[in-house]
Amino acid sequence: MTITSLIMAGGKGERFWPKSRTHLPKQFLNISGNKSMIQQAVARLERIMDIQQVFVITNELYAELIRVQIPHLPEENIIIEPIGKNTAPCVGLAAIHIEQRYPGSTMIVLPSDHIIKDEDEFVRILNTAAEVASKDQNIVTLGITPLYPETGYGYIESSGQIVQTGGVEVHGVSRFVEKPDSKTAEKYLEAGNFYWNSGIFVWKTTTILCKFKEYMPEVYTILQSIQDALGTPFQEQVIKTEFTKMPDESIDYGIMEKADHIYVIPCKLGWDDVGSWTALDRINERDENGNVIVGNTLNVDTKRCIIESNSGKLIATLGIEDLIVVDTEDVTLICTKDKAQEVKRLLKEIRSQKLVQYL
Repeated sequence: MTITSLIMAGGKGERFWPKSRTHLPKQFLNISGNKSMIQQAVARLERIMDIQQVFVITNELYAELIRVQIPHLPEENIIIEPIGKNTAPCVGLAAIHIEQRYPGSTMIVLPSDHIIKDEDEFVRILNTAAEVASKDQNIVTLGITPLYPETGYGYIESSGQIVQTGGVEVHGVSRFVEKPDSKTAEKYLEAGNFYWNSGIFVWKTTTILCKFKEYMPEVYTILQSIQDALGTPFQEQVIKTEFTKMPDESIDYGIMEKADHIYVIPCKLGWDDVGSWTALDRINERDENGNVIVGNTLNVDTKRCIIESNSGKLIATLGIEDLIVVDTEDVTLICTKDKAQEVKRLLKEIRSQKLVQYL
């Protein structure tokens, strides 16, 4: 069995603004540890496969960042999306590239901007997932055992079907569900058979292409046109022309919610998708007042805050609680923690006022 992988690295990380910017988004930042998030993602995969079998899909804007941060990644393993079209077209484009290089390989798909603390367990789970996915037309996803009733994640409901593979429990999937409200999230937590959707999938390249043909035939037709051009002098132009015809649709909605033979492996990995500033509460140590502090700060009577100075100048706080304060060279963000998921509203306002230098 040949295992390949695809790291999706085209996102802008807008909820992590102003540290995450258009020219240097979240996946290329050092959020936790001594490497950027994409460098950590590549290092984890290199425990399972050679770098020749690791692929990264991104846009032209970030291709050079990938070359700089992952210099040993082969140039031909950087796949360029000519335009952002959500995860279904992204996965499809990568699948035909990988199928051409490694026919019939088992393909791991994962985001570039997740924190995973228990890497040994992650490797063990991925190897099991690959083994299951290599059989028939199985699709395997990693479900994170929920720690609290999170409303910012989609969920996966497992069925009663459970098999043991190499000491790992593999569950049948009953359904994928969208991000719930708080009451529904509490019910999911109590039920015990709902897991956070990690966005990590494992399948054979041939399996996912068959699923495109069955559930997203318009995408499959476009992929066939691109596949015919791969390796020809017309490859780049055909990709640019054909990819713009793709629908803007997620792989979850387009395929995962409709397909059969889907399995979930429940995991406890110390996982976090670092979706917004409040993730720092979960992945970093807090001081005696519950604060997460980074950089040059002075804090008096300050509780449960996230304060980060990236500019070098002193941030001094007095008598504040439950705030996020982030200072960069040209922008200072101040917001309440309960608004962390809404930072993108500020970017919308910045665009409307044509203050693009702050994006």
